[in-house]
Amino acid sequence: MRKVIVWSILSYVIFGAFIYWYLFFGANVDIPAEFKGTPADPTTFLNARELMLSEEYSQIRNLIFFLSVPFEWLLYILVLVVGLSGKFRSWSEGTSKFTIIQTGIYLFWLSLLVEVLSFPLQWISYTFSKKYNITTQIFSSWMKDNVIDFWVNYLLMIVIVSVLFWLIRKSTKRWWFYGWLLSVPFTLFLMFIQPVIIDPLYNEFTPLQNKELETKILRLADRANIPSEHVYEVNMSEKTNALNAYVTGIGSNSRIVLWDTTLNRLNEEEILFIMAHEMGHYVMKHIYVGIAGYLLLSLFGLYFTSKLMNMAVRRWGKVLQLKDVRDLASLPLFLLIISMLSFATSPFTNAVSRHQEKAADTYGIEMTHNNEAAVTSFQELTRVGLSQVHPPYLVKIFRYGHPTMLERITYLENYHSDTVE
Repeated sequence: MRKVIVWSILSYVIFGAFIYWYLFFGANVDIPAEFKGTPADPTTFLNARELMLSEEYSQIRNLIFFLSVPFEWLLYILVLVVGLSGKFRSWSEGTSKFTIIQTGIYLFWLSLLVEVLSFPLQWISYTFSKKYNITTQIFSSWMKDNVIDFWVNYLLMIVIVSVLFWLIRKSTKRWWFYGWLLSVPFTLFLMFIQPVIIDPLYNEFTPLQNKELETKILRLADRANIPSEHVYEVNMSEKTNALNAYVTGIGSNSRIVLWDTTLNRLNEEEILFIMAHEMGHYVMKHIYVGIAGYLLLSLFGLYFTSKLMNMAVRRWGKVLQLKDVRDLASLPLFLLIISMLSFATSPFTNAVSRHQEKAADTYGIEMTHNNEAAVTSFQELTRVGLSQVHPPYLVKIFRYGHPTMLERITYLENYHSDTVE
């Protein structure tokens, strides 16, 4: 047990040291010579202070990301090895004879422990985001969102974990497949209710105040055959200076949404390009492609998770203090493997997402025929979000679901409507 703890912590420290060196000293983020002086060169649209702040903030944000993911793995390993998972299970079994109540009690203690131990990194991320004027949210409002997150995730996890371990106990060999079958309608249900039930828990959505702009956006939506009678704006300026817009939901619950920060920082032509881009995702059915891709990956993910859980219990059950995968105390092992597999496949999923984003950029420019507005909108997104125009390679493949700003601005500046993709 001591060896596992020491080696786990030591591995985390070594990884953290490498990532720090890579982000602050090893990675080359200079703009390639051929792009110097072009609209994609940040020196052409950012002043010296903005350049410095974007570099500093991006490095810190990326460091926190790369430290947070393996920190979660470290927590799950320690919870297993020191026997906390077994204690939580014993407490839950001693409290009630009903399985779902036992699951709820166990999940509460596990979730609370992980939340408390992860809080320092979350707070550091919030503090730096506020320092660099990305976040405008006051601490009490930020904590309120965290509390909502905790309870929403907790309630969903009670349902998921209860069903999952019921399946494991009923069919140790095929639970992964039955679990996947049940996840299909559950995922579609969540996608359907998210715009009208989950999202309003965090923010207030109202019809767009600028009716002239709404008319122009709905005209674009009509050309794209998007069934929508309203454009919604959401008051995000109380929380952030970042810009965003999206078309979300499936079927009759589809919504076109603009953040008020986008309305405040971009001009009308830039907003129309951004909205045409978002409509491109809807027209090309990227939401459905994303759902199908997620379900396909989850099928293989659950299969490999079942194999890896059985192997881990057989080989390291004594160290992990687990005798059987059917034991509720094995949940941290399940979460650990799922998280690792998700991180390992993120370069692939991000690459697919970047391809879709480029396709949406193409759709947006084809709809608006305004290269200048497209370029300046991404320049403003870079300025407001303090984004790196040319991020390190590891950051791009593990974090970027969008093309880099260098790639997007260069592509849109040189795109012609008669170009055949």
